Amino acid sequence: MGQTQCYKILSGHLVNGVLEKGESISIKIDQTLTQDATGTMAYLEFESLGLDKVRNELAVSYVDHNTVQVGFENADDHEYLRTVADKKGVIYSRAGNGICHQVHLERFSKPGKTLLGSDSHTPTAGGIGSFAAGAGGLDVALAMAGIPFSIIAPRVVEIRLHGALRPFVSAKDVILKVLEKFGVKGNVNTVFEYTGDGVKTLSVPERATIANMGAECGVTTSLFPSDENTKAFLEAQGRGEDYIPLSADPDAEYDDLYEIDLSALEPLAACPHSPGNIKKVSELEGMAVNQVLIGSCTNSSYMDLKKAAAILKGHHIAPTVSLGVAPGSREVLLMITEDGTLETLIKAGARILESACGFCIGNHQSPGTDSVSLRTSNRNFYARSGTPSANLYLVSPEIAAYSAITGVFSDPRKSDADISEIKMPERFIIDDSMFIKPTFSLDIKRGPNIGEPPANTPLPERVKGHAVIKVGDKITTDHIMPAGARLKYRSNIPRYAEFVFESVDPEFSKRSSSYRDKGESGFIIAGASYGQGSSREHAAICPMYLGIRAVCAVSIERIHQANLCNFGILPLIFRSEEDYKKIDQGDELELVSPLESLESGEFILHDITKNIDIPMELFASEEQKKMLKVGGRLNEVRK
Repeated sequence: MGQTQCYKILSGHLVNGVLEKGESISIKIDQTLTQDATGTMAYLEFESLGLDKVRNELAVSYVDHNTVQVGFENADDHEYLRTVADKKGVIYSRAGNGICHQVHLERFSKPGKTLLGSDSHTPTAGGIGSFAAGAGGLDVALAMAGIPFSIIAPRVVEIRLHGALRPFVSAKDVILKVLEKFGVKGNVNTVFEYTGDGVKTLSVPERATIANMGAECGVTTSLFPSDENTKAFLEAQGRGEDYIPLSADPDAEYDDLYEIDLSALEPLAACPHSPGNIKKVSELEGMAVNQVLIGSCTNSSYMDLKKAAAILKGHHIAPTVSLGVAPGSREVLLMITEDGTLETLIKAGARILESACGFCIGNHQSPGTDSVSLRTSNRNFYARSGTPSANLYLVSPEIAAYSAITGVFSDPRKSDADISEIKMPERFIIDDSMFIKPTFSLDIKRGPNIGEPPANTPLPERVKGHAVIKVGDKITTDHIMPAGARLKYRSNIPRYAEFVFESVDPEFSKRSSSYRDKGESGFIIAGASYGQGSSREHAAICPMYLGIRAVCAVSIERIHQANLCNFGILPLIFRSEEDYKKIDQGDELELVSPLESLESGEFILHDITKNIDIPMELFASEEQKKMLKVGGRLNEVRK
């Protein structure tokens, strides 16, 4: 039996374990990337390991998330990142060079390589045939130290593409169709692998868009083959030597199959407040639109902006619409400046935004009260934009541009533009001057906002306390740890912890710290798909700092489960979903014999208030059980 592309890459990087579906394995990581929102803590954690320099093939530190410098905190953090990168052998990508995933795809990603990034959209590089996964900052720090990365050998789903996309239907519509099928939960330890004759009709940037938003399904990563289109992209980037052909064997067997006829797709949108809430644009036509934003790591490539500009050319945006465009990288900005695309966008009324994550992370461009915002980004979680009452819709650049002209939700197939001839260029403008290579000579600079990564205490013989909060399904890491204006406190855990669950329950932090200060443990009670979304490990670190010892949920997403284990918080699953309903916020709870239960993975949660016993299960690898016993991975590796 032949191998899938996924298992070909994993077999070439296997360090420990048996490469069989469902088994715990460890793989060698070739490349790592960090961004400034999560990277500050990742490098503090790397420093705590006591190594003089990174041990993996390539480590890149990007500044792209928190580039709006209101107050001293962001500037100080960026200076820390610049100097620690120099000291430890990391390439530093300066603010303004672009979004990590777009830039890494352009300049560093390679077919067949493994990439681990402290950002959940690291799978973008799957568009070039790299096994690229998101992880918490501590896992990335350990990978930079040369320590293998542990995952569950995944089930692999074949997504077979047929035909070709029609004009004004885009790669964004492909991944929205996938989300319509698979949803945003229940896909843990899964890889999507794209095959079929339709793949050859998609360029690498289009493939990257699809791979990027596979993260919203909760999969480990998504993979496209490395073929002639991959070769053309790498040659256009001046990196033809990085090309290798790579694809699944013809007789590879998959765990599931989903087929999509690209020629039958029509424009789609993800409606509030989930990337999995999919509707046809034809069902939304006529809805008034207040804001349109084109950019993010999902849809900010050169081709994306060329198509948007072609639709806007000769038109001006509606008087009721604010249009912002953020090129994904400095390379893209240089390209659209040279060929006149930038002029077209400006003449149409677009505001040109920095080549950064910006609006996608809620760092600026918050929409108005009760407004409708069309965005080409990948997430539309509640309050992520900074305006809780706003309604965010995820759409393609084509839909965004045409709707900006009409002022209402519009089907771009009604546009009079001709975008059929817009193709990937044979050569990109290459300027790597915004990368700073390490000299190993600088002293590390630390501003007053930068603290040490906190460590947990070993798992005690008795875990007793209260259900500090009870939440429902699909609680994202944005719900747990807000970004936007709060993100500047990412390197100051005591301060950042004040905002845990801010949009859900503003009193959570005070209540949890009050229990902690009395010597009690805290419990979080949650529904299905807890911790979906961003890889931000602060969603584990800050609750740990507040005394949370266990998360008891119907289900927990992969990256967050790993982060909880990394920081000594027990990720426990209700054996019966009905038991979730029995616990109320404020109930006094106790884990019976937690140290003994750790070995078997079978726990009993005793609700003292209601005098009932609830069976719980710990789904964790043997390695994770060891770190939970000592209070987290930092305690383990510091020994």
